[in-house]
Amino acid sequence: MKDKTTALTSFMKQRRMGLNDFIQRLATNSYACKHPEVQSILNLTPPQDAELMNTNPSPPPSPSQQINLGPSSNPSAKPSDFHFLKVIGKGSFGKVLLARHRADDQFYAVKVLQKKAILKKKEEKHIMSERNVLLKNVKHPFLVGLHYSFQTADKLYFILDYINGGELFYHLQRERCFLEPRARFYAAEIASALGYLHSLNIVYRDLKPENILLDSQGHIILTDFGLCKENIEPNGTTSTFCGTPEYLAPEVLHKQPYDRTVDWWCLGAVLYEMLYGLPPFYSRNTAEMYDNILNKPLQLKPNISNAARHLLEGLLQKDRTKRLGCTEDFIEIKNHIFFSPINWDDLNAKKITPPFNPNVTGPNDLRHFDPEFTDEPVPSSIGCSPDSALVTASIKEAAEAFVGFSYAPSMDSYL
Repeated sequence: MKDKTTALTSFMKQRRMGLNDFIQRLATNSYACKHPEVQSILNLTPPQDAELMNTNPSPPPSPSQQINLGPSSNPSAKPSDFHFLKVIGKGSFGKVLLARHRADDQFYAVKVLQKKAILKKKEEKHIMSERNVLLKNVKHPFLVGLHYSFQTADKLYFILDYINGGELFYHLQRERCFLEPRARFYAAEIASALGYLHSLNIVYRDLKPENILLDSQGHIILTDFGLCKENIEPNGTTSTFCGTPEYLAPEVLHKQPYDRTVDWWCLGAVLYEMLYGLPPFYSRNTAEMYDNILNKPLQLKPNISNAARHLLEGLLQKDRTKRLGCTEDFIEIKNHIFFSPINWDDLNAKKITPPFNPNVTGPNDLRHFDPEFTDEPVPSSIGCSPDSALVTASIKEAAEAFVGFSYAPSMDSYL
């Protein structure tokens, strides 16, 4: 029991580190780099990610290499429209803040990203992908909604639904694991969201408890679409090595082409974690964990139902051509016996009462956000544009990289 607690504590401390940060730390540890298994992992990294190994990264790409999604809509939105209240999340390129619009007093989650940081790691394609996926969300009940986006010379701003029931990760931290009916409810809503993305030929690729939020009633909201891959037809594949270490599917680790079944592997990993408290194949030693994912048989303790066991075995099938969902995608998951208590029409209509109510009193109730975020002061630079005299050539170049980013919905979308 003591070993399990130690493993869980270590796991929680390391969980927020993304794959890029992990590879960078690994590559700068001279002792670790000599280990053959570590060298094997580093060799999995494709050429486009090679700059993570370089302590002196190359300068931002020239305008000819940058993404142009068409003429900017030139929206009137600006940072000074908002009163920024609290930091509620952090990532590699910026922060998520609770903000109140000064004109209508509405609360929003505003994702503020630093252009220079994005360009330094050559991540502008992922940012634009996130924007594109958000635009395609036609009010699906379990996907976060984008109200509009805009940019200043040095920052990008996503104006998103404000969701304050807390990350699934936060609730798992506090409760260790969930009872099966609660895990089933969350897994069903997550599967519905993934099935919808797949219907738009989008593969999510980064399902993990940190990217799954609860709304004020306790329903699932999927967020963070930065690693989504667009235009993947039902039989289409992609091969980019990306994701979060604990949730990488075997085919991704093997650097083989993979398809939308990678999301069903991740659903299996999240369901396993909800039932057992740790992801499947987890080890504090990441090289060992990768070896477990590739080679270790799935081991299920006897404290779950036969239906849950059968579902986990289907989702966590190492051979993607035999994985549950490989033939009829979401329909196979939807029809599995584990989900037989779920009325899917009622689920999507939010007519099923969530098994847990966050009991938030209003937008200012931040009890379900990690104090690691909310205790941090709001940066004074968030709500203002830089002095024009300080806008350097590199910042101007950064502005050109995100032409077409700004978005404001047409009035039709509200009808």
